[in-house]
Amino acid sequence: MKGLMQDWPLRVSSILDHAARFHGDREIVSRSVEGPIVRTTYAEMAVRARKVAQALRRLGVNEGDVVATMAWNTGRHMEAWYGIMGLGAVCHTLNPRLFAEQLVYIVNHAEDKYILLDLTFVPIVEAIEAECPNVKGYIIMTDAAHMPQTKLKNALCYETLLEAEDGKFDWVEVDENAACGLCYTSGTTGNPKGVLYSHRSNVLHALISATADAMGLGSTDCVMPVVPMFHANAWGITFSAPMVGAKIVMPGQKMDGESIYELLDTEGVTFTAAVPTVWLMLLQYLEKTGKKLPHLTRVVIGGSAAPRSMIDAFERNYGVDVRHAWGMTELSPLGTLGSFKAGMETLSYDEKLDIKVKQGRPPYGVEMKITDDNGNELPWDAKAFGHLLVRGPAIAGAYLKGEGGQILDEGGWFDTGDVATLDPLGFMQITDRAKDVIKSGGEWISSIDLENLAVGHPKVAEAAVIGVVHPKWDERPLLIVVLKEGETATREEILHYMDGKIVKWWMPDDVAFVAEIPHTATGKIQKLALREMFKGYTLPSATAAE
Repeated sequence: MKGLMQDWPLRVSSILDHAARFHGDREIVSRSVEGPIVRTTYAEMAVRARKVAQALRRLGVNEGDVVATMAWNTGRHMEAWYGIMGLGAVCHTLNPRLFAEQLVYIVNHAEDKYILLDLTFVPIVEAIEAECPNVKGYIIMTDAAHMPQTKLKNALCYETLLEAEDGKFDWVEVDENAACGLCYTSGTTGNPKGVLYSHRSNVLHALISATADAMGLGSTDCVMPVVPMFHANAWGITFSAPMVGAKIVMPGQKMDGESIYELLDTEGVTFTAAVPTVWLMLLQYLEKTGKKLPHLTRVVIGGSAAPRSMIDAFERNYGVDVRHAWGMTELSPLGTLGSFKAGMETLSYDEKLDIKVKQGRPPYGVEMKITDDNGNELPWDAKAFGHLLVRGPAIAGAYLKGEGGQILDEGGWFDTGDVATLDPLGFMQITDRAKDVIKSGGEWISSIDLENLAVGHPKVAEAAVIGVVHPKWDERPLLIVVLKEGETATREEILHYMDGKIVKWWMPDDVAFVAEIPHTATGKIQKLALREMFKGYTLPSATAAE
């Protein structure tokens, strides 16, 4: 027997319609690429998004076609998303931080019909245009006054296109399982792979992430997604924030500590989210200037593990509640968030911090387990660590065009490639990527734990740990350190700081000081490049063992 409820499809366009109708005067504030702060509202955005759909239809874009964007977090970019998806087309976010060869591969593999791009990225796209013959045209997201001279063929001005439309457009009524978004993995092994989101998966993910135990968003919040829209959909915030009617502040291209602080302060931001490197710049700016964060109540930190020292600085010095998070492009992207359970409010500050350094627990809609190399499920005892597997309605079941083959096991579980522990309360902690874990004497050492400990040293700006070949132990950890500006330190000084905070056999065998650590296009430490840099490196303990 079927239920007798309305068959109401879950389409992304319904989110913006809801925001426009019930929160129409709520602002979307952007630091524009051209410079000035620009303000619009949900009501105005709903009209402009329809104009985007009209303009694209006039250019020959139809249901199921792929339209790419290469743009910063701005109101323009957000309205373009909704316009593309409301047309029944697929919005493909291009990451400008990728190498040219990767961008060419992605554009051609996705079969992008048009590319919408910010002024900043015109040179990047000009450099690859000749190798992307199937792109019909390029829409530069600016007005006529700022339209650049460009070598791009069929270059169109975004605002000029919209001015020709009236916004009277009915959203295309696609099936809720139709594709609406496309984001490629960072391609650390082989070519990047396309993750194809549906309307249904994006709406469900927005509902899940807005709940109190996840991001906890509400209509009274002022939300600033610092994490780029080209990085795993800005963690879904551009769907969940309008869903609840929150004010949105878009930081544009300026990600330095001073610029981020300015918007946090002047716009009264209550909630924000970004990767640790951004928060490191903000905290350094606050420390330097002595400024505070009177409006900010919650910050989500994800993308890579947040050091204990960073969480402590936000909480102790500025009274900001940190929610550690973990996710992947394949998870839409949220997998866990560090919201507390009942009874934890009575814990001591240090006990609470012990929990906050973990990546959190899965919300409804994400199932999770850890297994050994043979697929046997491991206990939730916070000690055993194994391969992290997930499944759920907003988690990828396959990659675009079947790349990578079958990615789910017989139980429908997706192997994340991460190694993690689960504690009895369901809190997960990433200990490493499976390919980065250090195997020493038959035992595993977590490079992430060592990195987070090292950056707690007051002189250390950033740290990375890789395994180096050892004649006796197979591999031993090498700690690679970037010192804060103007600081000097010795190997012995860093190791002494770490002594007693970890088991002795985890202690790095050596410390290498470098000017900078390479990062991937998504801001993660590039372990592959570090292993290449230190290929052939001889540890002091290796010489003694020979």
